[in-house]
Amino acid sequence: MGEHFDILSVIVIIVTFIFFTLALFIKGLTHDILLESAVFLISIKLIMMAYKNSIATKSILKGLDEIKKALKDVKVNQKSPPLGHLNSPPLGLSI
Repeated sequence: MGEHFDILSVIVIIVTFIFFTLALFIKGLTHDILLESAVFLISIKLIMMAYKNSIATKSILKGLDEIKKALKDVKVNQKSPPLGHLNSPPLGLSI
């Protein structure tokens, strides 16, 4: 959990849960609990979206690192042509 959420996100999760629990005991099971539940569910949805964004970002960064490595390997493998290639006549011509 620590790699996807920073300390502020964890604090918001805890405070939201505490407020929801307090509202449940103070207001009881009245129609106001629907409003409290909606706020709690929205908070959960935002947390889930942040988690999915974190995973997607890590996946994209991993892919970019692989692309960088592949481009670096291609650059290393593309050395200057051998000297014999420069001295050979064009195709179809003989000396």
